[in-house]
Amino acid sequence: MQTLEACVERYLDVALIIVSIALIASVILQSKGAGLGGLTGGDSGGFFTARRGVEKTLFRLTILLSVLFVLLAIATVIVAG
Repeated sequence: MQTLEACVERYLDVALIIVSIALIASVILQSKGAGLGGLTGGDSGGFFTARRGVEKTLFRLTILLSVLFVLLAIATVIVAG
């Protein structure tokens, strides 16, 4: 029988994997059309360009996923700790 701590740790690990895959996908989708330089941050558009429509939604989703990733990583360390 698993303890509650081990069960929570397993759920956090699975959530961390899912969020990281979604974060990678959102970053790759944002760099569409920027060439290979966009994957490494070499985008010439800059951070403060006007974003509209799907691009704006994707940008906000990336920020949300990155915050969620950090929170899940911290929670995993605390639970495993």
